[in-house]
Amino acid sequence: MTSDEAVDLIRDAGFGMLATVEGNQPRVRPMMPYLTEDNELIVALLGRSRTITQVKANENIEICFVDRKMWYCRIAGKGIISEDKEKKEILWNNIPMLKQYFGGIEDPNFVLMEVKITEAEAMTPHDKTPTQVEIKN
Repeated sequence: MTSDEAVDLIRDAGFGMLATVEGNQPRVRPMMPYLTEDNELIVALLGRSRTITQVKANENIEICFVDRKMWYCRIAGKGIISEDKEKKEILWNNIPMLKQYFGGIEDPNFVLMEVKITEAEAMTPHDKTPTQVEIKN
């Protein structure tokens, strides 16, 4: 799979499975990350979310995106809790579902996590092994 195909898969998937670590136990949950036009991966979190505590204790995260053809892209990176209002605005404007959780970007329950991508791999069912891909930003 090419880098462009991996980016398309991430943008089209809608949902990804976000993994954090709590102690020595992985914790995985579905999330709606957003890959910006500059290939920055950002995620909205609820202020009471255990994800925030987990990321502050161990910033290593992974997000796996898969489509209905079983193509996947796995992103490894560092989760950074942020107050960047411009990035919150990008999420707010591009993920309509957020309106059922938050009153707007100023809502104190609206917490932003930026993902500093350190590695990405992708694979289709036709590939023998995953391919390292570059998600340029």
